Amino acid sequence: QVQLVESGGGLVQSGGSLRLSCAASVSISSILAMGWYRQAPGKQRELVATIITGGKINYADSVKGRFTITRDNAKDTVYLQMNSLRPEDTAVYYCNVRQWPALVHWGQGTQVTVSS
Repeated sequence: QVQLVESGGGLVQSGGSLRLSCAASVSISSILAMGWYRQAPGKQRELVATIITGGKINYADSVKGRFTITRDNAKDTVYLQMNSLRPEDTAVYYCNVRQWPALVHWGQGTQVTVSS
C-alpha cells in the first residue's frame, strides 16, 4: 500500500521560508506525477505545484517566483521550497502522487502558518 510521508510544515513570519518534503513508498517507475496542493480555511483544495515524469512543471499563478518544486527520483521524494511566504499562504499542504495506470494518493497534510 502506498504511503506518503510529509514533513516541513510549521509557523513562520511573513517573508520567511519553509521547505516541505514528501517521501513516497511507491516505485518511482510507476509515478506519473508528484505535487503539492493546499487547502486554506473556507476554501477548496487548490493546486500549488506539480512535477510530471518527463520534466514538465506547473505552478499556481499565486506562487510563481516564490515557490520551487523539485523531485529526487533516487529517494522517491518531492520537495516544495517556499520563499517570501505571505499570510495568504497559510493552509494545510497535501502531497499528491499519481501512479500508473490510474491511481491517486494523498498525504495526511502538513500545516503551514504564516504570521503577519
